[in-house]
Amino acid sequence: MNTPTPQEEIGRMLSSYWITQCLHVAARLRLADLLKNGPKTADELAVAANAHPRAVYRLLRALASLRVFVEDDSRRFSLTPMAECLRSDVPGSQWAMALTSGGIFYNAWGQLLHSVQTGKVAFDEVYGLPIFDYLAEHPEESKLFDETMVGVHGRETAAMLDAYDFSGCKVVADIGGGNGSVLMELLPRYPGIQGILFDLPNVIERAKARLTAAGLADRCRAVAGSFFESVPAGADVYMLRHIIHDWDDEKSTTILRNIHRAMDKSGKLLLVESVIPPGNDPSFGKLLDVAMLVIPGGEERTDDEYRKLYESAGFRLTRIVRTATEICVIEGVKG
Repeated sequence: MNTPTPQEEIGRMLSSYWITQCLHVAARLRLADLLKNGPKTADELAVAANAHPRAVYRLLRALASLRVFVEDDSRRFSLTPMAECLRSDVPGSQWAMALTSGGIFYNAWGQLLHSVQTGKVAFDEVYGLPIFDYLAEHPEESKLFDETMVGVHGRETAAMLDAYDFSGCKVVADIGGGNGSVLMELLPRYPGIQGILFDLPNVIERAKARLTAAGLADRCRAVAGSFFESVPAGADVYMLRHIIHDWDDEKSTTILRNIHRAMDKSGKLLLVESVIPPGNDPSFGKLLDVAMLVIPGGEERTDDEYRKLYESAGFRLTRIVRTATEICVIEGVKG
């Protein structure tokens, strides 16, 4: 295989949004779900999806060329391992991610220039509201956002639990814990630990049913509130996964100071985030950092920036624990 020229590589990068939209439309039409019981023609899929037969064929043919779906000699399409990820009913599903990436996130990325020129949040410019305010007013989008975060970050949970030892902890508070997915993996690993799930009222209402279904309602207290005002007392570990990166230093410091007030002097603070490495090597965190600029207005940080952030809130960064994924567990104690 010939090595692509710089022009060819840039050309592929520039056309990447074509693929995003192809995957988005396939997810919107639930084509992977429609194929889970076996191959179908584009005509059959179009009838089920209320779409145009020839256009469905062209979409699937393009995705099959990328190993998402496969076409046989009878012009029937089947699932591939990547297409399985677009099913909405499988562990590790990327179905919700395909919807948001080609939907509200895509629209915000279209205004990246606004963010780079002004330093302001593109999502706010497009939708007239910060993303979390927007989600509070759009329950279906909010539920989809929860599922997207599980799809994006779900594989990180096991890696975090493998890398960081929670033995000896009594109560773990997951601050901004969304639908409770982290605690639903942590608590079964550590039967002696109790949990506190803390998030906004509309999020907590959805999470309660998941905790009950997981058999954890008696071990995990679901508490509603805003971490900009206060957080529950009574935990010896306060964990925030991909929360602080949503906010600038001022708002992040406010959140951490509220935790500082609630936490005993022997407690621990754990931020689970990407830590930006030096140099020019590929780093998903560096792209995620631009996503934070575009969508919530936060940022990814270096180890030194986290150290300074901790100090501004009265904490001392004690260690950074690497995991098998790109995320790290950034441990701190009261300074």
